[in-house]
Amino acid sequence: MKPATSRHVPLRGLPHRVLAWGDPGAPKLFCVHGWMDVAASFQFLVDAFERDRYVIAHDLRGFGGSAWQPQGYWFADYLADLEALIDAYAPDERVDVCGHSLGGNVTMLYAGIRPDRVRRAISLDGFGIPMESDDDAPRKFARWLDALRDPPAFAPYASLADVADRLQRNNPRLARDRAEFLAAHWARALPDGRVELRSDPRHKLPFPSVYRVGESMAIWKRIAAQVLWVAGAESTIPRWLDAHPEGEMGVDGLDGVRRRMASIPGARLVVIPEAGHMLHHDRPDAVARAVEAFLDEP
Repeated sequence: MKPATSRHVPLRGLPHRVLAWGDPGAPKLFCVHGWMDVAASFQFLVDAFERDRYVIAHDLRGFGGSAWQPQGYWFADYLADLEALIDAYAPDERVDVCGHSLGGNVTMLYAGIRPDRVRRAISLDGFGIPMESDDDAPRKFARWLDALRDPPAFAPYASLADVADRLQRNNPRLARDRAEFLAAHWARALPDGRVELRSDPRHKLPFPSVYRVGESMAIWKRIAAQVLWVAGAESTIPRWLDAHPEGEMGVDGLDGVRRRMASIPGARLVVIPEAGHMLHHDRPDAVARAVEAFLDEP
């Protein structure tokens, strides 16, 4: 594996663990991981890159080695943290950004909010979530208030091997050696010999706000960067976006993605065969080829 440096960087007053691979003088790529994940999730993608790149990825607040946020977690904080990270490593550059799932949503929105700061933007299986309506608001806020009375908690695991087992149950395509590598970053040892996840359980609280895809599309329209969306051919996420009341789907389940892409000038879609939502774990070689070809275009 390519070695990574690890350091804690204060982003907006909160210590964040930042991993960096490669030569600091090489082209920079900022990567943002998904929900219930960590920056080390990009290790296999970095290993598959043929060209030297300076890849920078932080554990989002409340995940991995980054500090927890006592007041809870809000999507806007992820945008502000990404800007603080870019300010710390590339204050005077237009940068390349890549995110997976939640991280893909963060990077796409950031590219539209700060069009002058992003040169290329890549989203790995991150296309927003299904559209919600104003009528969902009372129910969502009530669920959130109810959950605050009984905050979620994570049960410990007997060993890192059990964490690796869980990762493979979540993703049967995940090789055992990769599962064990991720487990060591996902969890930490307890004094009694068991292990616990390195994630704040409050991430499991239901989100109270209604998701309005129109707001996201209005931001995407402002993107000046070139954009690549990468989907796993066997991912359930695109189909989740495009579900119809009758349960019918489009020909390949990507109709919802294409409708959202239409709001981004010149956006391109690449589909990775034999890959699910965790496509950078399932087929890091294929994802790396698509990403590098896109980044290296003149």
